[in-house]
Amino acid sequence: MMKLRVQNLSKSYSGTDGVPVQALDNISLEVRESEFLSILGPSGCGKSTLLRILDGLIPWDQGDVERDGKPITGPGQDRGFVFQSFNLFPWRTVRQNIEFGLVVKRVSRAQRKEISSRLVELVGLRGFENRYPHELSGGMQQRVGIARALAIDPEILLMDEPFGSLDAQTREDMQDELLRIWSAEKKTVVFVTHSIEEAIYLSDRVIVISPRPGKVVQIVEVPFDRPRTPEHKGLAEFSELRQKIYATLKANK
Repeated sequence: MMKLRVQNLSKSYSGTDGVPVQALDNISLEVRESEFLSILGPSGCGKSTLLRILDGLIPWDQGDVERDGKPITGPGQDRGFVFQSFNLFPWRTVRQNIEFGLVVKRVSRAQRKEISSRLVELVGLRGFENRYPHELSGGMQQRVGIARALAIDPEILLMDEPFGSLDAQTREDMQDELLRIWSAEKKTVVFVTHSIEEAIYLSDRVIVISPRPGKVVQIVEVPFDRPRTPEHKGLAEFSELRQKIYATLKANK
């Protein structure tokens, strides 16, 4: 079953000099139910724009964007968004940040606590419920961001380079954490990244986007079984796939 479908999507912005700048050009892709799909491409190719369109945050010029066969017309509780910058409220504790969307939905206090407690456990933050963001490491802050997105129980999780600002070791640790959480929650995930290795390691499929204006230039089925482990990155097949995708990106500069 296709959870998301994008057909012949194009999007332009007005440039600073008044000349339109085309961000996306005739993009078509599909995302399967419970799939982990990565969108890979160089900086400025329109990946984040595409993700915001899928969330209903910005309009587009032409094409069709659907969830479960119905047009997306704006944001909805069926989609949760995780940003690259942690975007936590500094005056709210871990638990209060996680519960923010539930407060907006007017969920009862008892139910909010039950949901946030489950998610604190899920993302490995037990004992930090009453800490504030400035008391947490970058990786811990991003775990809060993931838990906050999951709190509203979305069907789809949209993630915009969520590990881009983390150091290398923390980034690898968070990749494994995300896979564990995804395995437990079985959400449909659309994950934006510019790291080839990250895209292969996490995903069922990888959509490769060209430099602006962004076009789909390759769709890669990742052949490795799950669960994924760091040992996968040492496989010859992993390296070969990485080189194949790199060659595609280089050929489409």
